[in-house]
Amino acid sequence: MATRVPERLAEAPPGKPMGSRRRAVRRHLVHQLDVKGSPYAYVAPFFLLFSAFGLFPLVYTAWVSLHEWTLLADEQPFVGLENFRTLLADDYFWNATFNTLSIGVLSTVPQLLLAIWLAHLLNRPLRAQTFFRVTLLLPNVTSVVAVVVIFSQLFGRDFGMINWMLSWFGVGAVPWNEGVATSHVAISIMIMWRWTGYNALIFLAAMQAVPRELYEAATIDGASEFTQLRRITIPMIKPTIVFVVITSTIGAMQVLAEPLLFGVYTLTGGVDRQYQTLALFIYENFVKLDLGYASAISWMMFVFIVVIAGINYLITRRSRGGLV
Repeated sequence: MATRVPERLAEAPPGKPMGSRRRAVRRHLVHQLDVKGSPYAYVAPFFLLFSAFGLFPLVYTAWVSLHEWTLLADEQPFVGLENFRTLLADDYFWNATFNTLSIGVLSTVPQLLLAIWLAHLLNRPLRAQTFFRVTLLLPNVTSVVAVVVIFSQLFGRDFGMINWMLSWFGVGAVPWNEGVATSHVAISIMIMWRWTGYNALIFLAAMQAVPRELYEAATIDGASEFTQLRRITIPMIKPTIVFVVITSTIGAMQVLAEPLLFGVYTLTGGVDRQYQTLALFIYENFVKLDLGYASAISWMMFVFIVVIAGINYLITRRSRGGLV
């Protein structure tokens, strides 16, 4: 759409040189282009990068999932939805789906509750607030490989510190990486340790924007700290809670390093696949060079993420008072 040039620029006063009039028109056009085009220019790099490294791989993976695609063969015949039909009948796939959901629930729900509580504590006047806030972020910047290796030692059956502490209460040696429930709990604790502080800082940033007058009025009315958290803080930071719930759900569905390195390096998540997640199942088939089947698993995981994130979004948006 052509930009309309104001009459005061198109028609210069008598005696004004033609060059000055043209420069004025040119400056006006540049100004209009800057005002209307700059916002699109600012966001363009993100969409270009997303198209190259996000949208294109997503579409190409869908194309690969419709083929019998393996690097061991010269041809990749088109098989349609055969990979998905095989996948839906694969017990290993549903086992990995159950493990992913179980670990996701065990790690996400306590993690978010603990993060809100820690943020609430740091939102009060404390000495050395900066030190405590930086300390919360340290687990997140630690190498995930180092975290898993250390926690694997802590959860060791014979010489692990966790079993040593449990022995004080008469509990025998627990083989954490051999059972379904025990391995899920151990991996969930690793995830919680790594991400709780990070989410707590996000909640803390939202709490900083809550008007202090609300807390002062509640204190005058005799409301306790827990009541203020339930009735003031959580409802006021509800949009942030929705955001953290969705991002945590996505992260829980993509867990890979923890089950891959827990105890011993294994692609199957234990001898009985007791803690193999969807991401690890994809990696197992990728290592087998069965790219068509791995792509089908990837797309099924993408569908699960969208559905679960949507359910979480609806629940958190419709619930009155946040997570009360």
